[in-house]
Amino acid sequence: MNEIKNEKAIKYDAKSSKAEEFINDAEIISSIEYGRENKDNIELQRELLEKAKNLKGLTHREASVLLHSENEEIMAEMKQIARDIKTRFYGNRIVLFAPLYLSNYCVNGCVYCPYHAKNKNIPRLKLTQDEIRAEVIALQDMGHKRIALELGEDPVNNPLDYVLESIKTIYATKHRNGSIRRVNVNIAATDVESYRKLKEVGIGTYILFQETYNKENYERQHPTGPKSNYAYHTEAMDRAMEGGIDDVGLGVLYGLESYHYELVGLLMHAEHLEAKFGVGPHTISMPRICPADDIDTNDFTNALDDEIFEKLIALIRISVPYTGMIISTREGVEMRRKALELGVSQISGGSKTAVGGYIKDIEEESAQFDVSDSRPLKDVVDWLLELGHVPSFCTACYREGRTGDRFMSLLKSGQIVNCCHPNALITLKEYIEDYGDEEIKAKGNQVIEQSMKTITNPVVVEKTRKFLKKIEDGERDFRF
Repeated sequence: MNEIKNEKAIKYDAKSSKAEEFINDAEIISSIEYGRENKDNIELQRELLEKAKNLKGLTHREASVLLHSENEEIMAEMKQIARDIKTRFYGNRIVLFAPLYLSNYCVNGCVYCPYHAKNKNIPRLKLTQDEIRAEVIALQDMGHKRIALELGEDPVNNPLDYVLESIKTIYATKHRNGSIRRVNVNIAATDVESYRKLKEVGIGTYILFQETYNKENYERQHPTGPKSNYAYHTEAMDRAMEGGIDDVGLGVLYGLESYHYELVGLLMHAEHLEAKFGVGPHTISMPRICPADDIDTNDFTNALDDEIFEKLIALIRISVPYTGMIISTREGVEMRRKALELGVSQISGGSKTAVGGYIKDIEEESAQFDVSDSRPLKDVVDWLLELGHVPSFCTACYREGRTGDRFMSLLKSGQIVNCCHPNALITLKEYIEDYGDEEIKAKGNQVIEQSMKTITNPVVVEKTRKFLKKIEDGERDFRF
């Protein structure tokens, strides 16, 4: 019997197209054990930190070692390396976006989400195209240029054609100097042809959270609905890549499973994309389970405390140094500040998680989750300026075709700084001219002038100054 079991054992294969082979349970458990066995191996941990310092990243197994370490000096050095890597690749730029919820109709039974089909308390809503235009104008009037599209999975109420039409509506809606220049999409796993259609209408990044990489737990968290198919969900990024979408965003919902398991699984997924397609994830999101309509975080025994959460952010930053990291308004102000230091490069601002929340007085029961940072976008921008960051509304790389391996090659070579940094300053200038009060304008212009000193290419400096002057004169939408 043992021989038969061994013959049928699923083997780990990073290049495999099968979920249970590239996210291999036995390999995850073995990696966790390896990390536990080496939690006091300071020599090995210092070697791993040196590797990370040299921008070599860390494998899932190596990251497990540092995750298990409790040595204060090692942890302090790891966080400093994370800060240094963040500064090297992203400088003081922080990209801003907002979610836009189109519909909360959903046929799935996800136990952690109030949109689940059995929830009879939540009012079910779906935006018409006219309502979408109104929501987009409200977002534009805040100053947003980039949004993340969100909706529940419901083939009747939320078919792909509705999503495609909505994206076209969003891009076509213009108000004053406002425009949404990049629509990232977070919708349910679908087929290759549907991903091709999403690519054709010009989406930015396709985002899909795994929720949990533990197959048994995944099936327990998703008892009913199409999302209950672990393999189909986990293999979605492969189909998206095959459909031409080369910017994809990963993430787990921390609190559903042991964070040791999730970190290893997440890094294995990133390694799989790199091994099979030659480019890893464009972004990794960092959501934690939080309260919502009929969801109590006390029901989830794996919920993370802040100290572990900070450790995970720093460890992901040094493990996948070239990947953008996202944190949402699920987190409060202080945690978001720490996250920005440790590796996060994108945050949401002025977010509403209810369908129609930007234009209507929506009851809290219609929201997907509670927002901890409820400040309006202008206050978030002001806060970032006070912290010395450059609030960026840049969408240039996507519109210039710098996606997938082209973006990664520029990032790894260091050349991306000649695009991203001036583009951030240009879009900040747009924001303060169109939406800033006098105080914001003064702070913003001061940050722009200080940041201009860090651009070393004189040609880029000259061109950036010309763009800044043209923006003052009323022109818009310049980019490198």
